[in-house]
Amino acid sequence: MSVNTVVLRGRKVVGGVAEGEEMVTRQTISGWGGINPMAGTITETRHELRGVSFKDKILVFPGAKGSSGWSAVFHMTRLAGTAPKAMLFTEMTTKVALGAVVMRVPSVTDFDKNPLELIETGDWVKVDADRGIVEVRKAALRTGS
Repeated sequence: MSVNTVVLRGRKVVGGVAEGEEMVTRQTISGWGGINPMAGTITETRHELRGVSFKDKILVFPGAKGSSGWSAVFHMTRLAGTAPKAMLFTEMTTKVALGAVVMRVPSVTDFDKNPLELIETGDWVKVDADRGIVEVRKAALRTGS
């Protein structure tokens, strides 16, 4: 492992392995009315990532907000092929857990270090949810090396 790699350890929510570019938000995401499942974009009016797509990204966020619509709407992202590759979140709720299950994407929570403080959009990440390990290759160091 190189010096520009950070390792986080957490708890598996949904197993599996995925690798890709990170998309980080420090704001929770509303499932019902907060995303466009057909495009995989955040649509909340005041969200910092409004209009940005999480399709094929590793989504790093605090967790879910709103009603139980989270599972239905995020299930639609899986059916439409717009779901994130994996999810890393810091606030476990039944909404986000069920969303992860219906999307069938590797998901991890309960980290030893806060991913919202260590990971930035554009970092390359490998999520091994079965082992609860997330390897982060920092974008700034990756492009400079």
